[in-house]
This record gives sequence, structure tokens and C-alpha cells, in this order.
Amino acid sequence: MENPQAKPKYGMLRCSAFMAALAWRIKEKKVILITVAQAVLAVLTSLCGLLVVPAILAVIENQGTILQLVAAVLAFTLPMALFAATDVLLTENRLYPRITVRSFLIGMITEKAARTSYPNLYDKRFNTLREKANVATNGNNQATEAIWETFTTLLKNLLGFGVYLAMLTTADPWLMALVLATSVAGYFISKRLDSYGYRHREEEAKILKKLDYQWNLQQKLEIGKDMRIFGMKPWIQEVTQKALSAMRAFHTRAESVYIWGRVMDLLLAFLRNGIAYWLLIAQVLGGGMTVSAFLLYFTAVGGFTQWVTGILKDMNTLYRQCLDISTVRELLDYPEAFALEDGEPLAVDPAAPHEIRLEDVSYRYDGAEEDALSHINLTIHPREKLAVVGLNGAGKTTLVKLICGFLDPSSGVVKLDGQDIRRYNRRDYYRAFATVFQDFSVVAATVAENVAQSWGSQPDREKAAACLEKAGLTEKVASLPQGMDTLLVREVYGEGVDLSGGETQRLMLARALYKDAAFVVLDEPTAALDPIAEADMYQKYNEMTQGRLSVYISHRLASTRFCDRILFLQDHGIAEEGTHQELLEAGGGYAQLYHVQSKYYQEGYKHEEEI
Repeated sequence: MENPQAKPKYGMLRCSAFMAALAWRIKEKKVILITVAQAVLAVLTSLCGLLVVPAILAVIENQGTILQLVAAVLAFTLPMALFAATDVLLTENRLYPRITVRSFLIGMITEKAARTSYPNLYDKRFNTLREKANVATNGNNQATEAIWETFTTLLKNLLGFGVYLAMLTTADPWLMALVLATSVAGYFISKRLDSYGYRHREEEAKILKKLDYQWNLQQKLEIGKDMRIFGMKPWIQEVTQKALSAMRAFHTRAESVYIWGRVMDLLLAFLRNGIAYWLLIAQVLGGGMTVSAFLLYFTAVGGFTQWVTGILKDMNTLYRQCLDISTVRELLDYPEAFALEDGEPLAVDPAAPHEIRLEDVSYRYDGAEEDALSHINLTIHPREKLAVVGLNGAGKTTLVKLICGFLDPSSGVVKLDGQDIRRYNRRDYYRAFATVFQDFSVVAATVAENVAQSWGSQPDREKAAACLEKAGLTEKVASLPQGMDTLLVREVYGEGVDLSGGETQRLMLARALYKDAAFVVLDEPTAALDPIAEADMYQKYNEMTQGRLSVYISHRLASTRFCDRILFLQDHGIAEEGTHQELLEAGGGYAQLYHVQSKYYQEGYKHEEEI
């Protein structure tokens, strides 16, 4: 578990500089200018508000004319009106630049997650950072946007502190010291008491987790049947009431602590204002200060307190926000396991013969007690059709990931044409593969775009049509409202179309054909089909990928009989290999599993217990 007290990698200054530099780099300089301008306007407005009444009182004390009185009022109220109007204008125009900066960060996070080395997707630390980074960018009130408001208020409070500090120092240095001391003391006492909820957040989180579970449970339609059949309503009500009672008790304790914070604020304010009154009145009575000056300085005491408290609060807020921004930066800077842009370029000619070799390859997932694959030695020959079969958990998918370069071996080496694939730009290596996995990546786009995967450019329509025809989808596509331009995924597009399972299978075949890659890999993409349909689909893949090195993964042994060679994985290694007929004649694990499976597909078969 991560230590919540661990020092962040990037401190407040570096995170603040990062956000400012990002805004400047993406040409959103106005977000910085608006921040500074609003801070200056706020201080000027406060200063005018502070000076206007003493100025009016000074005119009255000096028995000035009505014209002088009006002039004194206008001298401050007109600038205040101008400052307020300008601030409103800036407020109306500050939101979208802030959103733009945050949106750019979201794009950077998405880009990192989409293009990072595949092992990072299994890395607990990476995924934790990714979740936190997503939270830090998912709304206007999150750190990556709210920090601009913190910058504004912090700069305002710093400028106001400087102006009022100079003002109070001229009146009485002891007065300034008093205000500063009581303000700081009040802030830290209140912070300690007000942070009760934060210090006990784990306790609150446990209660909220129970409440959320109960709430979500009650929203599920599925629970309706169980509630009626098993009489679960009283139990659900009892558990919910216990959680609500625990939450009420927690907040009662918290509120009693918060009340003491308010009491301390009042006591310190009474002490500060009482002493300030005494010091200032003493000067007035001694003839060293006018009544207007007394009003000015006493009002400044309250304002100075607000500036000091504001600075401390803003620094605390900025620290918390920079913790989130540090998380975003840590994710963006997360080290890559593979050579990506810095790897050697690689271009694999699909028409040329190529060989993939695994030499003494083992792989163990993080946290696992044993290898998923152990000491694999395998050569996939040019244009060979290789089948990999075995029971669930035998390591079939792990082997595919190693061949495709999604994972690097824990030990051993994977070679392409005799060269270690780790030397190459891994994205170039991926371009050599056309793969179809169990989970289909149908995206909310047109049929043609799904086939071509040509985001940002127009697909080759003739080539896409030819691939759809080879995959047996021409008739289906012709029946769609817009043909190849029909949008898929109805969940996104109201006019969109959802293909059936078999049609989606054929769409994936068309996609693999369109890529025209050197290697074809199928990782149980037909697992949801019945055995006859799966065998038919695999045969279709076989016909369409002639002359290419191909790897077929299946847990159904009969589907891959057409392959040149079959590997039977068992106990984290290659237990048997050969053609389908050779493995049957050997009478080993493959033959036993094949006969067990084939019985269930024979027409009229009945289980022994049913006879």
C-alpha cells in the first residue's frame, strides 16, 4: 500500500511552473494574464474600499465643501466600478482557457495510456497513477483546473499582504506584529480542528463504502427477484440503517470538534481587536492620530488578518492540488519498458519469408509464484501455420503476447529473423502483425473505417470492399442504410448499427486482411461460437492468409487440424508438438483431450448417467 505521507516527486514550485509552462506552450497565455490581472484588480478594489470612508471622514474633519466631499467619493467609487466591471469581463472569459489547458492534459494522459509499453498496463503503480490522474482531470473543480483559481487568490493575498503590511508598519510595528501573530495562531488552530474529517477520512470512507454498496444493490433490477423470493427487504433495511446511524454518529463527532474551531476564532478575534482598539485609541487620545486615520488603520487590521489567513489557506490548497498534479506528471514521465521512438526502425516486407524464434523463454507475471511459461524453445518457420492449443491457464495467450511483442520475456529472448526484437522500435514491430483477439475492438465509426483502421485519413474503399467480400460480408454491408459508410455502435450513434456475433467475426477478418501484414495471429477470437461455426471460421482465415506466417490459438482442438504444426501446452510448457494426425497417433495428452471434446460434438451423444 502506498504511503499517503510519502513526499511527492514534484514539489509545489515545479508543479506550478509545469502548469504555467503548459499554458504558455499550447498558446493559452491569456489564462496566466487573466490570473495576474484579477489578483491585481482584487487588491486595488480592496484598497479603494479601505480608503474611501477615511477619505470622506477627513474631508468632514477639515470642514471641506460639498464639492470636495463628492470628489472624494468619486475618486474611489469610480475606480471601484471600473475594477468590478473589468473583473466581471475577465471572469466571463477565464473558464474556457482553463478548460483548454485541462483538456490538453487529458489528451496527454490518454496518449500515454494508449501508447505506453504494454507491460505498464499490468503494473500496479502505473494503473494507480493512471486512476489518480484521471480523477485530477475529470472536472472543473479538480486540481488541474482549480489551480488557476488558487493562483489568483494566492497572488491577491500576497499583494494585499504587502500593501497592508507597509500601511500597518507606519502606524505601529507592535500592532502589525500582534495582528500577524494572532492570524497565524488562529489559522493553525482552526486548521487542526477543521481537519478532523480529513484525519479520519478512512473511517468515513468505510461507512460510505457500505452505504454506496447498499444504494447500488437496491438500484439493481436483478435484486428485485431475490427480495421477493427470499424476503431480503428487512435485511437490506437493517444494514442500511446501521450504516446511516454510523454516518450520523461520525458527523456528530466531527461537528462538535468544528464548533471549538469557531470558538477559538472568536476568542482570537476578540483579543486582536481589543488590543488594536487600545493601541490605536491611545494614539488618538495622545494627539498622534486623527479619527480618519484611526478608522483607516483599524479597518486595515481586519483586512490584514484576511490576507495572512488567505495566504496560509491558499498555500495549503496549492500543496494539495500539487500532490494531484505531481501524480499526473509522474504518470506522463513513467518509464517505458520497450524501445519506442528511440529503437531501431524496422520495416517487415509481407511478401518475404520471415522467422520468429523463442530461445529458452520464460515469463512470470508480477506477484505470481510461478512462471506462466517456462523455458520455451520454439521456431515458427516462414509461412508456417502454427496452432497453439491447451486447457485454460496453459499459457496460450501469454505465448501470443510474447510473440507479438506485448511482453518481453522474464528470461530468454524472442528473435525476428535472428535479431532480438528488443533492439527495434516496438511500434514498428507491431506493424508487422495482423491480430484478432477474443475481445473485439469495434469502434464507433463507419464500417469502412473499422476495416481500414485509418483514423485521420480516408480508407482505401476499393481495398476495404475487396476485404469485406473475401470475409463474406458484402451482402450484409450492401443491406445497411449507408453501405460501407454506415456507422457502427448504436450506443453512440442513434442511427448506428450493431452487427451480430458472426458478422463481427467476419468484420475482424476483413480488418486483418486489410492490414496485409507479414504475420497473422488469432487468439481465440471465435471462442463464443459453437464448435462447427468456429471450425468454419478458422478455415476461412486459413484460406485468406495463404503464404503468411500464422499462429492460431484455440482451446478446441478440432478447429486447428488444418495447421502445419500444433503445439499442445501443458504445465507452463510445450508438452507435445506435431501435426494433428501425429499427435493423435502418439496417444498423449492432446489425443486424450481431443477424444473427450469430440464426444460432445457427436450427434446423439448422451452422458453415461443419462443412459
